[in-house]
Amino acid sequence: MSVPYGMMRGVTGRLMLLDTASLYFRAYFGVPDSVKAPDGSPVNAVRGLLDFIDRLVKDHRPDALAACMDADWRPEWRVELIPSYKAHRVAEEREVGPDEEEVPDTLSPQVPVIEAVLDALGIARVGVAGYEADDVIGTFTAHAKGPVDIVTGDRDLYQLVDDERGVRVLYPLKGVGTLQLTDESWLREKYGVDGGGYADLALLRGDPSDGLPGVPGIGEKTAAKLLAEFGDLAGIMAAVDDPKARLTPSQRKRLDESRPYVAVAPKVVRVAQDVPLPDVDTTLPRTPRDPAGLDELAVRWGLGGSLQRLLVTLGT
Repeated sequence: MSVPYGMMRGVTGRLMLLDTASLYFRAYFGVPDSVKAPDGSPVNAVRGLLDFIDRLVKDHRPDALAACMDADWRPEWRVELIPSYKAHRVAEEREVGPDEEEVPDTLSPQVPVIEAVLDALGIARVGVAGYEADDVIGTFTAHAKGPVDIVTGDRDLYQLVDDERGVRVLYPLKGVGTLQLTDESWLREKYGVDGGGYADLALLRGDPSDGLPGVPGIGEKTAAKLLAEFGDLAGIMAAVDDPKARLTPSQRKRLDESRPYVAVAPKVVRVAQDVPLPDVDTTLPRTPRDPAGLDELAVRWGLGGSLQRLLVTLGT
């Protein structure tokens, strides 16, 4: 069942959206793998993520919280438009369903534990088939009625920053204790664009980590200058056809030759804002949804102080 946009249960005040995979990857690499369950299994990503959520809730006091998931980390509709999209991160191609993403051997088994703990806590966990977590975040953000804090280590989501609507990105610099509060003034100082212009900047510049080629010869500074001069991607491409426009011969040639890429890249780079979200209650839980199940998980996986601290924070 999907809900009318803007009617997601629990979204009445400040909404915090977690780019969950981004955060548990950071937890995995930031917490020693000597942190183990009683059976010797590493639980550094599980405990690290719980510590992250505890600190985020304690410091920012959201009214609603959603852990957004990658139901499909490399959607086919994006790959059809740009075949190189995240191709270097494919561990195994599958004929049916999403390709398998290359992740560290000791992280993969922790993901189901993370999901089970979030569910037992009652923290909304939202993933939608055929979409990445970024798209879920984009849709929540587009239809939220109040301010939104997006917690991610992925700069792609800078495109959602919107001062007028109170949408900002909290980008972890060191754990989540030190966060870069990304608003439009920060973006303009750093990149020369606002939130709406960041997707165009990223598209022109390219992003090797996502397999996006960009326009050859158009780096970040040049892309920012072109956007300042011509307004947006459409304005830049219109300038290519205008002999009076202030483009160098090289820029005009490279942009002209990149028309096939420029025609499809916006759909790949820009996050979706029309994902059919399930009916979820994003209200920040004060008590666990499944106390008995959570106790079992705590004992089996040795979640100790990380879980207890979060429970105290949620209850206050």
